[in-house]
Amino acid sequence: MTPQDLAAKVGENIGTSEWVEMSQEKVNMFADATGDHQFIHINEEAAKMTPFGGTIAHGFMTLSMIPYLSANSDIPKLDGIKMAVNYGGNKTRFINPVRTGKRIRGHWKLTEMTEKRPGQWQQTCEITIEIEGEDKPALICEWMTLFFV
Repeated sequence: MTPQDLAAKVGENIGTSEWVEMSQEKVNMFADATGDHQFIHINEEAAKMTPFGGTIAHGFMTLSMIPYLSANSDIPKLDGIKMAVNYGGNKTRFINPVRTGKRIRGHWKLTEMTEKRPGQWQQTCEITIEIEGEDKPALICEWMTLFFV
């Protein structure tokens, strides 16, 4: 799909990812990578005493899953893409904690697709990360990506 074809889809839902489990092992690895060892993420016994009833994934871990979820989705791929880079985020809200062992998936709604200069496109999507079996999503954010074609 060309960037121009994708731009014609502004306002539409453009993709959904596969489900991925947020296992305790992954949460522990994220805690080690970031140095965030708060007990609600890694201490299963202590976390049982909280309103969460057990350990939860870090909010930033859930947010950081966006590239993986995107790569494992049915989002249209751009023709001739040389590179894509994260440009930034707006309006990120952590709505519902992801309990360890739960599965998440992402949904993308294209809100903007603008050619910033020849061969460089800025895409903005509203991304909702759903938690399997939950009424409320884990997070909703507006995320911008730069594509070089």
